[in-house]
Amino acid sequence: MTLSFNALTAVSAVDGRYGDKTADLREIFSEYGLIKYRYRVELRWLQTLANHPQIEELQPLSDEGAAFINALYEGFDLETAEAIKTIERTTNHDVKAVEYRLKEDLSANDELKGKIEFTHFACTSEDINNLSYALMLRDGRDLLLARYQRITDALAELSAREAQTAMLARTHGQPASPTTLGKEIANVHARLSRQLNQLKHQEMLGKINGAVGNFNAHHITYPDIDWPALAQTFVSETLQLTYNPMTTQIEPHDYIAELLDNVARINTILLDFARDIWGYISVNYFKQKVIAGEVGSSTMPHKVNPIDFENAEGNFGIANALAQHLAAKLPVSRFQRDLSDSTALRSLGTAFGHTLIALAALEKGIGKLETNHEVIAADLAANPEVLGEAVQTVMRRYDIPEPYEKLKALTRGQKITPEKLAEFIDTLDLPDEAKARLRTLKPGEYIGLAVSLSKNA
Repeated sequence: MTLSFNALTAVSAVDGRYGDKTADLREIFSEYGLIKYRYRVELRWLQTLANHPQIEELQPLSDEGAAFINALYEGFDLETAEAIKTIERTTNHDVKAVEYRLKEDLSANDELKGKIEFTHFACTSEDINNLSYALMLRDGRDLLLARYQRITDALAELSAREAQTAMLARTHGQPASPTTLGKEIANVHARLSRQLNQLKHQEMLGKINGAVGNFNAHHITYPDIDWPALAQTFVSETLQLTYNPMTTQIEPHDYIAELLDNVARINTILLDFARDIWGYISVNYFKQKVIAGEVGSSTMPHKVNPIDFENAEGNFGIANALAQHLAAKLPVSRFQRDLSDSTALRSLGTAFGHTLIALAALEKGIGKLETNHEVIAADLAANPEVLGEAVQTVMRRYDIPEPYEKLKALTRGQKITPEKLAEFIDTLDLPDEAKARLRTLKPGEYIGLAVSLSKNA
């Protein structure tokens, strides 16, 4: 028995368990989405040819003819995509199926039915495919940017709220010079913002130059037309992509690798953040809001597990594994063309899907965080040895011999009390003002410019 498809029978969690998190990708990265982009690229290419004065056999189109084409463009729907898939069962060629369906649609118009052979004119399948994927990735990138921005905004809010919350830093997992919670969140925000700016300005490249990239068919048919100029106009102005003038049969996909590497870097930053928050929850720096009805453990009823951050970590990892594979694979082609990129490109939506799932989990997790100020303050107070850096650095200013070595002997690997540290300070040949400042210094006050750095960020 073959089960019908629904969320419970989906093979991939992207369309199954987490289908509600990835629903916005269906219009873009699905088979329907790819067919839609192909259909629309074919229509716009036909219109571009019709508007060229040297292609007398095709133009001029009347206002009614242009309106008919635009109606086909806007009216593409699931029924049209299904009809194209039916044709593909015969052609065993997905792009040719789009061409045949489009010819059928154009034949319904008296003006256009005599011009249907200009459909797919001088094109190889890759001319249509590369432009379709560029449009797909542009829309997918914009959707991803909006979701990343929600995380960025949440981090900015958390950083501002906790800008003055002094906390013990940990380097190598050990107590280190204090920082503030807000500044640590601001650091993530700054890293994320830089990468998002790069993603926002990522070029989406496209080409339409024929079977091996030389305009062979174009030039033999209309030798007087400046085909590179027309191709650039079509890609840059009509489709609003960046024209790539130098290719083999395929657009080499270098820009896709750039985009995917960028996405993977962003995901890595957020994966790093998720792990750190998980750690802070484990030491009780953060509590999590209890959601009515939720269960933390099947046997331990007290638990409120950091599942959102664990979910985010796992899905970012899957997304990055796929994105990094595609970034390494897609720019590689045998001679002028092979089809290994074609099957790989169909996994783009999966990489974007796991990223969206991770972002949804991360956003939910951040929204449940409650800072445990009492625990953070107590942890700081319990580690006065972190003031050793302050003391030995002031000693350097006043030329006291071997300041680092003396503080190392006093504090390394030892738990000291504020009183013991004060006794040591009293022995130092320091100005009274400096000595008084060090004696009264508390770990929670030794945060440098963390507050202003956080606020400026």
